[in-house]
Amino acid sequence: MLNIYLTRHGETQWNKENRLQGSKDSELTDNGIENAIMLGKRLSNIDFNAIYSSTSERAFQTAKYITLDKDIPIYTNEDLKEIHFGEWEGKTKEEILAIKNYNIQFRNFWDNPHTYNHKPHKGEGLTVFKQRVEDAVRRVISENHNGNILIVTHAVVIRAILSFTMNISTEQMWEPPFIHGTSLTTFNWDGEQFNYKMIGDTSHFMSETKLYSG
Repeated sequence: MLNIYLTRHGETQWNKENRLQGSKDSELTDNGIENAIMLGKRLSNIDFNAIYSSTSERAFQTAKYITLDKDIPIYTNEDLKEIHFGEWEGKTKEEILAIKNYNIQFRNFWDNPHTYNHKPHKGEGLTVFKQRVEDAVRRVISENHNGNILIVTHAVVIRAILSFTMNISTEQMWEPPFIHGTSLTTFNWDGEQFNYKMIGDTSHFMSETKLYSG
């Protein structure tokens, strides 16, 4: 049986500023680093085959902090990168909503994702995005028939993984719980189906005030 541990990168500067990151990047904050280390301590007794990380620096650095300097191989995978938001990236929610050509699709993305049109702002379509994430997960499974692996990635990627493994429609992609930075989701693959144990758990955080959105 393969046990899969799944987490989102730690808080970044752009998270604090409520800026959309997507394929772009910003540095982890002290809070993001602290939470990654706390998750590492929570997982310190797990013998991981490997860690699979998005190629984005915020995810890769989070993976390194989680290892607590243990000798665990970290493999980067381009298909685990966050969805590409095109011309929205680097902008705040308020800045995006203030632009006439952007605001309708921005609302659709979060409120009616099944109607989202990525073309006006040169972003990545949800169908293509979800397929690349599914392909990435299938590759990880094909390389690990049993044991424990950790995937360090992004909020929308995790939603796509949940959609694939739990057969959740695009229309329902944003159903709770919210996926906080360095929260823990765990499930296993028994060769026939995925079985979930927890989604978005934050019990390793010292304080709920350290949670962030964005």
